[in-house]
Amino acid sequence: MSTIRIDTTTPYEVMIGSGILKDLGEVIRREIPKAESAAVVTDTNVSGYYLQTALDSLNAAGLRAVSFELPAGEQSKNFAVYEEVLSFLAQEKITRSDAVIALGGGVAGDLAGFAAATYLRGIACVQVPTSLLAMVDSSVGGKTAIDLPEGKNLVGAFYQPRAVLCDVKTLDTLPEDVFRDGCAEVIKYGILSSPELFMHLTKNGRGFDRISVIEECVRIKADVVAEDERDNGVRQTLNLGHTFGHAVEAESDYELSHGQAVAVGMAMIVRAGSRFGITGESCRDRVLECLKIFGLPVSVDKQASELLPYVMKDKKRRGSQISLIVPKDIGDCVIMPASLEEAGVWLKAGCGE
Repeated sequence: MSTIRIDTTTPYEVMIGSGILKDLGEVIRREIPKAESAAVVTDTNVSGYYLQTALDSLNAAGLRAVSFELPAGEQSKNFAVYEEVLSFLAQEKITRSDAVIALGGGVAGDLAGFAAATYLRGIACVQVPTSLLAMVDSSVGGKTAIDLPEGKNLVGAFYQPRAVLCDVKTLDTLPEDVFRDGCAEVIKYGILSSPELFMHLTKNGRGFDRISVIEECVRIKADVVAEDERDNGVRQTLNLGHTFGHAVEAESDYELSHGQAVAVGMAMIVRAGSRFGITGESCRDRVLECLKIFGLPVSVDKQASELLPYVMKDKKRRGSQISLIVPKDIGDCVIMPASLEEAGVWLKAGCGE
């Protein structure tokens, strides 16, 4: 097992290994020594595989373990399910010294993390991601949120977990399309910061070395989060592909998965960046080729006019500006502030109009 430290206001460790879910109880005992109870929040896809292992580990460590299962899918990230989780915590008499365990992918992690951030004004949370996307991205860095009908992740809080436990063995039961979704975020890290990682991914496709790649992605994110915990500077680069990607995802009413939408968003930004002389043609072509190698989409049959209203509602908008993350080359990306009008021009270029 490897351990990567995240140096935020409240530092914590990300543990990465195979078969380490059974150590969850020991982690809670070490990181939250006053806890008497642990509430596991998971989803209906994950519970049949890993919930009992988590509960057994917590019970073996002398903790009272209870669980809440939410319907799998982005549609659960709403106020109604959020309220159900809060009521569950209250009914189970979870106290300020206890812990919430987020067991699952990005949806469970985001929702459980937000519930932990707000229940009793904040109780400890441990993230146990079971999807590739959650392991390399959403479980690390403290972003928690739920969606509104008007857009994705519009209600949330920065709330760092006490620990993150990544058992890569859980990826063995991940459906192929869900694993592929996570690959979009992995590719993002290569484009942002690591030509070596990008080359490894292009060479090996979905057969890449899982542990070493997850470790590298977490290290990259750890460095960025330590420098900019609250997303006011360099952390914005982690949104590569997300501004346009979230618009594509929301416009589809979340029928298009997050990973597919991010892949489309990255393809759009390199096409636009190439048209406007910022992204090198070789970089553009390599990004598009890599996405295709992984079986990820590089376009959608939508006009910019259909997507622009969602871009305008993007949570990263600051006043009349949106920051676009534009690759110059593999491993070299820039933050480009754009007016809403300029963002519309870039969106058109990304759509090939």
